[in-house]
Amino acid sequence: MRVSVYLIIKGVLFVALLLWVANGLSRLITTRIATASALTPSVQTLISQSVRLILLFGAITIALGAIGVNLTALTVLSGAIGVGIGFGLQSVFSNLVAGIILLFERSIKVGDFIELNDGIQGTVREITIRSTLVTTNDNIDVLVPNSEFITKQMTNWTLRDTLRRSRIAFGVAYGTDKELVRKAGLEAAAKVSHTLTGVPGREPQVWLVGFGDSALDFELVVWLTPESVMRPATVNAAYCWELETALNKYGIEIPFPQRDLHIRSGKLPIEIEKPIAE
Repeated sequence: MRVSVYLIIKGVLFVALLLWVANGLSRLITTRIATASALTPSVQTLISQSVRLILLFGAITIALGAIGVNLTALTVLSGAIGVGIGFGLQSVFSNLVAGIILLFERSIKVGDFIELNDGIQGTVREITIRSTLVTTNDNIDVLVPNSEFITKQMTNWTLRDTLRRSRIAFGVAYGTDKELVRKAGLEAAAKVSHTLTGVPGREPQVWLVGFGDSALDFELVVWLTPESVMRPATVNAAYCWELETALNKYGIEIPFPQRDLHIRSGKLPIEIEKPIAE
């Protein structure tokens, strides 16, 4: 096939025109999809991106055919290349499939507060076909490959309900009046704005959970307001602050780690070495 400058210019202009039309149609369809209240934001994103890819692929195919490119030969060539690089793109395809599963299964959705297997916590901001954008409470954006949600454990704190119970551990000295500890703990919970109120059966509680080496181990057990569920570090700090204040108010000792040493009766042989003369 003889390629002339005119043919090249014609092909470039035709491709540019088709891409412009495809991009315009993609934006129009995306706008229409965004107004569909029956679709979740995640599904809207999936449909919009799929439509865009299909339109761009169609535009390029039409343009190549219009300028005389043999699409049959191109298909054979692309198939051979695809087999060669397919093994290297396994992770990409697994992320694509996982993204589609997530968007339709809805195990996570935009706005959920999740905790990843490696301890990262944050709010889901966007779910695309390849990855999911999670923003931590420190305003750090983390792009997580979608396959991570399929192959590894992930905790969704707001999957079915926005209410969650939190436990704040603390210890007091042995011999402390347990009822006084309960009173101090409940007063502390009442002063924290994160505490859920007015819901029967979900009132704050103080539990004695163990006997430590140096202290009686207690937990302040509270149900959190929906907006507080997504701020675990802030919530824990607020309760610890008020707990320390309440315990000091009632003179309740927060003990240091200690060990009791018992020496049996009898002589303890001690030898004092003399310094070596210089």
